[in-house]
Amino acid sequence: MARASRPELSLDAVIDQIGMGRFQRKLITVAGVSWAADAMEVLLIGFLVPAIIASWKISRDQAGLLVTALFVGMMVGAWLWGNIADRIGRKAVFVLTILIAAVGGLLSALAPNYETLLLFRVLTGFGIGGSLPVDYAITAEFLPSRQRGRWLVFLESFWALGTIVAAGLALLILPQFPDIGWRIVLAISALPGLVAFWVRRSIPESPRYLLTQGREEDSRAVLRQVAAANSVELPADFRLRLAPATPAGQTAARPLARLFQSPLLRSTVLLSLVWFFLSLAYYGIFTWLPGIFLERGADLRGSGENSFILALAQLPGYFSAAWLVEKWGRRITLAAYLVGSAVFTYLFAVVADPGGALLAAILMSFFSLGAWGCLYAYTPELYPTAVRASGMGWASAMARIAGIVAPLMSARLIGLSLPLALTVYAVSFLVAGGIALLGQETMGRTLADTVDETGAPSALTSP
Repeated sequence: MARASRPELSLDAVIDQIGMGRFQRKLITVAGVSWAADAMEVLLIGFLVPAIIASWKISRDQAGLLVTALFVGMMVGAWLWGNIADRIGRKAVFVLTILIAAVGGLLSALAPNYETLLLFRVLTGFGIGGSLPVDYAITAEFLPSRQRGRWLVFLESFWALGTIVAAGLALLILPQFPDIGWRIVLAISALPGLVAFWVRRSIPESPRYLLTQGREEDSRAVLRQVAAANSVELPADFRLRLAPATPAGQTAARPLARLFQSPLLRSTVLLSLVWFFLSLAYYGIFTWLPGIFLERGADLRGSGENSFILALAQLPGYFSAAWLVEKWGRRITLAAYLVGSAVFTYLFAVVADPGGALLAAILMSFFSLGAWGCLYAYTPELYPTAVRASGMGWASAMARIAGIVAPLMSARLIGLSLPLALTVYAVSFLVAGGIALLGQETMGRTLADTVDETGAPSALTSP
């Protein structure tokens, strides 16, 4: 009788009661440092390519392969680690992937030749590929529904901090050490990942994942730990359940395969297209950004300074998107920022005046990174807990496929015509924006937990 009298609370109600506090801020900071470290690893090669070409006398196409190698590793890592996180839990993947990325970065700095550097960039990407989607899965599962979108976009803003640091390191170190400066920069960029690995070990497993596995007691223990960190008192004794009429202990068999079955297939297809076209444009431009400024007549230092300014412009892009996703909603904000990216990328291509071109590039950076923030907040809300990490991993893998194609495509297109290359990427942004408009709004909704959960926002369908 005593057991029957225990109050039964939904997981979403408990998470909303715990609210946004010290624990969530720590989690976002820990994940954010890792995101900054990952951004440095992804974008640094674009800054370092001229120095590596000069040091090893490699061709532009070979330099493009250094970027491609990272994305090959990221693609494999995103597919594999997302699937593993849905099978064995978020925490192990959350901890291990950042360590792999940091070790790969350190080894890259020590590479004795071009071929070895290619191999170490694949290893680095393999870690980053798992870190990015799983970070978002575990963070989303600890956030209250009313503020989730805003804080997920804020987490993405750490990418801009990593970009700023990467540009600053390249600007400060490369001119002082022309022969080994690129090695120094790569070594420094790996250090935040090592720090993040050490701190990540204190983050508990997702209570939402634990409950979907039928581990109610473990889930309650984590929730009490989080509540204590936030100075929130939970009931002395309670039963925990998922969404109404959804029993615990349900998990998706073969989570990656479930993404391509009803009711998730439409979600997966449309999200895949948005991630691909946004990534094609973003990586096509930003991995070659210093070279693009050189093509437009800047010297090496001027190219670095312009790239640094564009990195700074990303921060207000994120912050404005973080505010708008809770005002306009995810779908409209994402589409608007993608269209803005398209407009200013095209203006960057056709405006001849150096000042006007730089202003267009600043606004291109503002809107494109704001779009990334919206997309990273939107995607985990469209997948249930049982396949959320796999869904994020698949979407991230589509971005990495575009990342493999984009640097090689840029090397050829820029060789033919810089305005042509930028126009192609403007069209890519525009296509992504049009597809985003087909989406269903998820603002304010609780996260779905099982694939078959009735009423879950699990399909990206026409409004």
